[in-house]
Amino acid sequence: MPPENLNDLLAFLAVARARSFTKAAAQLGVSQSALSHTLRGLETRLGIRLLTRTTRSVSPTEAGQRLMLSIGPRLDEIEGELAALSEFRERPAGTIRINAAEHAATRVLWPTLEKFLPDYPDIKVEVSVEYGMIDIVAQQYDMGVRLGDQVAKDMIAVRIAPDMRMVVVATPGYFERYPVPETPRDLTIHNCINLRLSTHGGLYAWEFEKDGQPLNVKVEGQLVFNGSAPVLRAALAGMGLACVPEDLVIEHIAAGHLVQVLDDWCQPFPGYHIYYPSRRQSSPAFKLLVDALRYQTPEATP
Repeated sequence: MPPENLNDLLAFLAVARARSFTKAAAQLGVSQSALSHTLRGLETRLGIRLLTRTTRSVSPTEAGQRLMLSIGPRLDEIEGELAALSEFRERPAGTIRINAAEHAATRVLWPTLEKFLPDYPDIKVEVSVEYGMIDIVAQQYDMGVRLGDQVAKDMIAVRIAPDMRMVVVATPGYFERYPVPETPRDLTIHNCINLRLSTHGGLYAWEFEKDGQPLNVKVEGQLVFNGSAPVLRAALAGMGLACVPEDLVIEHIAAGHLVQVLDDWCQPFPGYHIYYPSRRQSSPAFKLLVDALRYQTPEATP
């Protein structure tokens, strides 16, 4: 039977259960004549009578009784599932899959999730940590997190963090063995801790800018990692110079564990944004999380 005839089965089930065209028509919101026409069409296509009609009553035939008992529970189950989907659409529930780089996951996503999730026990969040730029639609992620200038133009982007910058640091002990670099070009004589980018498989070129002029430097060193956390640990161990997000090291600099260099070459750039392909069909859970992550610009102090 073609899929479009499912409504005919629902009409038959309503009449067979109510034993009345009048009651079934009221229940379905159609006229009695239209309902009678629908049932005659169904019986014609099946080639068998499903209902016995008299002037006073309607009852299913043996075939109609069998059909009612077989399809009734199944159609009830379908209606129940559709009702559950409606409830799912209207309440904050479900799983949200997010792709993010390590730094964004730990420093931006986690502080929000830690406060957000206890208030919404039916919402689940899966965070996949990687540096690669992937197709979040093809990989079935609901949203991604990247720096503002890395988000594709066809995506909807929502800022979730302030502007940030990368800074160059090393321990005081390291600078007892090596001279303090005056310009980024001086880094070529230093032992630098590298970061490998999974998207292209290459090493991150340290990015600098001064007086509006950008300068990228490919550095060398004994160590290469694919995450900022181990890079920081190596720098704290005195293994070399590191170029890391400023928020990771600001406390270490204040405590004297690390020394920052090339400060005037380290310029801010757009901070993290979540991005996703469409505003259509966003679930309540998705909308709530987007609002929770949305960056609020601090009010200017008088």
